[in-house]
Amino acid sequence: MAEAPTLDFNAFVTRKKAERTGGAQTGEHDYSYVLDRQTRATFESAKPVELAVASTVRMYKQVWRGQLLGNAVRVSERQFPRIHGIARDCAEVLGIHTPQVYIVNDPRLNAATYGTEDESFIMVHSALVDHYTDEELRTVIGHECGHIHNKHVVYLTTLHYLKMIAQAYLGVLVAPAMLPLNAWSRRAEITCDRAGMLCAKNEQVAARALTKLVLGSRKLYDEFNIEAFLEQYEEGKDSIGRYMEAFASHPYLPKRVLAMRVFAESELYRKHAGSGQTGLTMDQVDDRVKALLKGDA
Repeated sequence: MAEAPTLDFNAFVTRKKAERTGGAQTGEHDYSYVLDRQTRATFESAKPVELAVASTVRMYKQVWRGQLLGNAVRVSERQFPRIHGIARDCAEVLGIHTPQVYIVNDPRLNAATYGTEDESFIMVHSALVDHYTDEELRTVIGHECGHIHNKHVVYLTTLHYLKMIAQAYLGVLVAPAMLPLNAWSRRAEITCDRAGMLCAKNEQVAARALTKLVLGSRKLYDEFNIEAFLEQYEEGKDSIGRYMEAFASHPYLPKRVLAMRVFAESELYRKHAGSGQTGLTMDQVDDRVKALLKGDA
């Protein structure tokens, strides 16, 4: 078994400063959400985050990789080649190396990306494979590839680690790192929803892949009315419950669907998907999405 790589936080920051803060360009403008890029840049001077990252990397080296190899099934050209092919295609779209994918036996519809900058991996829950078409799965794996492409992996792993500590001990001990990481994570999800759309090249498929997470029932998928779902969200925009989103790692799902619709109007996406040659600039997209995430639009 190959040893997991070490990662010194200072070396990590130095390397990041030499790189672009977003992913590679897929056209005239980077597809990543501007507030995602800006928030990650501030982490380089955030001491609580630095300490959390250093602890997480040590934990990953000692524990997580071995557990994964012993309790999940690694995807390859010999093992589930169809899923391996989807990951390879998504990686090619985004210009990254084909990521290592594992299938985890779990009844929840979910996927996640963890590891280090040098060795990252995607976990896909078995239920997701059962419920999703290949094109919907392409959206999900493309989303996770977006995390790798945009240098999210170390911070996602850190957030996961801090949640484990918060559950086992007093959450207040890790709050100084968790709150800014959660705020960043919500912005990172917007970036990676765009990555999933670029891989799927179909905004309807991408939206369906996202909204299936709300239902989790094969009997209801065909009856689901996305417009009624979005109207339901509008009714709760002014309730006190909206403030609970500040403690979540993902934006409320209707916001993500609406943000994806804005990205679908961009020149970048339309050219990539072959649906047109003109559209919104990415600055215009980001301005509209900023307002949307604040509840102003």
